Formats: sequence, C-alpha cells, structure tokens
Amino acid sequence: IMLHSTLALSLLLIAVTSNLAMAIKKEKRAPQTLSRGWGDEITWVQTYEEGLYQAKKSNKPLMVIHHLEDCQYCQALKKAFAENEEIQEMAQNNFIMLNLMHETTDKNLSPDGQYVPRIMFVDPSLTVRADITGRYSNRLYTYEPQDMLFLIENMKKALRLIQTEL
Repeated sequence: IMLHSTLALSLLLIAVTSNLAMAIKKEKRAPQTLSRGWGDEITWVQTYEEGLYQAKKSNKPLMVIHHLEDCQYCQALKKAFAENEEIQEMAQNNFIMLNLMHETTDKNLSPDGQYVPRIMFVDPSLTVRADITGRYSNRLYTYEPQDMLFLIENMKKALRLIQTEL
C-alpha cells in the first residue's frame, strides 16, 4: 500500500508540474509585436525587402500597410481591419503581410504621396499594383473603417491578378 500511495503522489506531482510548465510557457509567449494590433494571428514580415522575398518565393501578393501610432484614422482603420474575420483569414492564408510605421525607399509605394493610412499590393513578380486603389481620388490608397468590404474586394482582385498574369 505504501508503494501505491508513493506512485499516486508521483503521478500527481508530474501532472501538476507539467500543467505549471504549460502555464509558464503560455505566459512566456511574447505578444506578436510585429502585428502592432493589425492581427495577432497573422504572420507579419519585418521589412519591405523581406516581404518582397517572401512574395516571390511563395507566389503570394504582398500587402503593405503604412500607418502611424498617433494617427486617429490609422487607429480606426486598424480596429476595423483587426475585427474583420474575412480580412484576417485572407491576410493569414493568402498574403505576405507587412505593416510599416516608416516610409520605404521604394518610390513606387508612394505614387500619390506619403500619407497614412495607405494600403498597397505588390504582386509576386514584384510589381507594385498601382491599379488596385481605394475609393478616394485625393488619396488613392487610403481606406476608412467603413470600407472593409471594398478592401476585401481589392484583396480578392490582387489574388485574381496573379493567377491571370503569371
């Protein structure tokens, strides 16, 4: 009977320890800092160059979001973007994703100026899609929180254009 209770105690200890280890592991998982609130389930690349490389390698379009922390329009767009399940799912599965808080040296990413927020698509042939625009003529690549369905259409367009052109 002594052996039995020792065994039971050992098993209990093992169970508690492994649960504790799992809890610590969960705690330790650093928040996905590259998401900056745009979607924690999405795998984000760190730089434009890395984005171009991944787009070419994976044959997926690159989606570049230019934004700034202290911009209220960016914050509003980010919230709508992060809460939209269809956008999050497509971003996760079909796109290479990059959100930038600084300008790139690629002038093709600011064809009509350096404003935020702006969202642009680059296809796997590394062509910036100046033909995929938002609905505002004064800032071609800007989207507002109420434009999520329009953004979804543009994401689908970016995916369609790859298949038809490559």
